[in-house]
Amino acid sequence: MAEHFLTDAQMRHFIVNGYVTVTTTLPAQFHDAIYEKTVAVFDKEGNPGNNLVPRIPEIQKVLDDVNVKGALTSLLGADYYMQPHRHPHYNPPGSKGQHLHQDGGKRWSHHTRRLLVFYYPQDTPIELGPTGVVPMSHYYSTREGSEVSPEQPIVGKAGTVAFANYDLWHRAMPNQSDKKRYMMKFLYVRMSEPQEPTWANKEREWTNGTALGPPEHQQMFRHLWHWHRGEENGDMPVMSNGESLSGLISALNSTSESIGLQAAYELPRFGEKVVPALVQCLRDESEMTRRNTCYALNAVGTPAVDALRDALTDSREYVRGNAAEALGDLGDKARLAVSALVDTLQDTSGSVRSQAIEALGTTSQLSALAVPGLIKALEDARDGVRRKAVFALAQIGKHAADAVDGLQNVLFDSNRYVRGDAVHALYRIGTPAAKAVLLRYLETTRWCPLTSKESTF
Repeated sequence: MAEHFLTDAQMRHFIVNGYVTVTTTLPAQFHDAIYEKTVAVFDKEGNPGNNLVPRIPEIQKVLDDVNVKGALTSLLGADYYMQPHRHPHYNPPGSKGQHLHQDGGKRWSHHTRRLLVFYYPQDTPIELGPTGVVPMSHYYSTREGSEVSPEQPIVGKAGTVAFANYDLWHRAMPNQSDKKRYMMKFLYVRMSEPQEPTWANKEREWTNGTALGPPEHQQMFRHLWHWHRGEENGDMPVMSNGESLSGLISALNSTSESIGLQAAYELPRFGEKVVPALVQCLRDESEMTRRNTCYALNAVGTPAVDALRDALTDSREYVRGNAAEALGDLGDKARLAVSALVDTLQDTSGSVRSQAIEALGTTSQLSALAVPGLIKALEDARDGVRRKAVFALAQIGKHAADAVDGLQNVLFDSNRYVRGDAVHALYRIGTPAAKAVLLRYLETTRWCPLTSKESTF
């Protein structure tokens, strides 16, 4: 059966609002059974956490449903990956709900590389305490995002699956009913940079005569639309007014995040000539200014690569780190900076080295140039560095064949997510040596979902 990809209208909704929902093709009795098994597991064993799918393996049918796979492919590309962290969320009867929060919010990128996926095994009307989301809030890194638009509840029949940008402000709403509400959360990531549309795309341009979202942010939405299509920015009209350029540069430091975002995505309309001024803004002491500058540089695209590569050797640590982060967000458009990023793995700052490792995962997917340095990073004492290195090797995939021994060494790492991502890295490398290591590990660590304290054998 063919996957059911998102339409242009659904993609536009996701780009503006940061979420989209689909309903599985599975029958109601399937979701009823999942609900009852979830209740039983919670009552007898507590929250299974990351072991959610091994404990209730039937949930995999939800994730393999044609509508779910179609949405995931549409948003993340065909080789998307479900990360090891999974978590069922229980909202008990009479709960007061949660405060609005972001699970991400610290990544200076608006590109769709990470998703929260929510599955609801029961009918979830407003009184049952659904997940509440703030549309368009995924573009914001400050509390301003929680107030950018009215909260919207994700309500629907059993089998509803929601796909939300990892940075979207959200919460569990109060459960005003006498029924238990469950939601299964999964984290999915993009493994390859977009080269072409992966949804049922029919229209090349962002607008089809009807603009979605606030008029002041149309350039931001337009950039994301073309990024998903694998394009730089389409046929963006170029501006040349010097006075307007100066004003937009100043607006990057606005106390209003919305004004800063608007300026960041208007500046690329001045073309390559805006790059020197933007790189100078990377030296600003204000984090807000530097964050908005990174958005602008990424919207400029390829013309920003040389200047960002030069900034990797700046005397200021935060400039070097922000330059690495911006290059990573440019993805394969910054492949000419890979050698410089590899050199940055020797930086005296651990933070800069970590940002360079993450950047190499998106910029060096087409070669093995970064692999030796990433193999060395697998031995780092810090969990976060090892995890970024493992994930970068997974993104490089088949070009990382020399990393098999290093990945084998971290299969029993003290960090569970280093282990989990190492499994996927070996899977994506796919050589006979990688498969042999992977199969041996899976034989050793296989899980029995029927084993419990009442039935140990």
